[in-house]
Amino acid sequence: MVSEDNHLTGPHRFQMTAWISCAPFERLLSMEIVEAVDGHALLRMPFLINYAQGAGLMHGGALVSLADTAVVMAIKSLIAPESHFATIEMDAKFMLPVKQGVVTAKATVTRGEGRLFNGDATVYDEEDQAVMTFRSTFKIARDTMIQGVVFGEGEPSASG
Repeated sequence: MVSEDNHLTGPHRFQMTAWISCAPFERLLSMEIVEAVDGHALLRMPFLINYAQGAGLMHGGALVSLADTAVVMAIKSLIAPESHFATIEMDAKFMLPVKQGVVTAKATVTRGEGRLFNGDATVYDEEDQAVMTFRSTFKIARDTMIQGVVFGEGEPSASG
């Protein structure tokens, strides 16, 4: 549940249904977590008109957001619930435009040195063609508990 003060610029407090669930930004982009388990994740997102750039193609930032979120969910499937971590580096390569349909991101993560995780994701169109590849590095915070977020009742689920 998002605060009723949607017009405020922060800080924000909100509730997420579970540890592996979509935050407000991901819900805004209509992302669906299909699976997140054992360092792998599969997410889907429809190409809605609000995600189009000026030429009518799916905006690259929306595709990057999907890939980044898929890596996040893969990381969440490996670490303690309510741990705090963030993207510290990313690289995206666009191969084909998305003109319609639903895109799917498949992500995997590996443990890096120290508090680092390395993520790879590929985004596919409805014809299962790779439209973008994505690489990223995440860092787990020393103070790992997330502040300002309340998680739903019960145990977090490792599968969407």
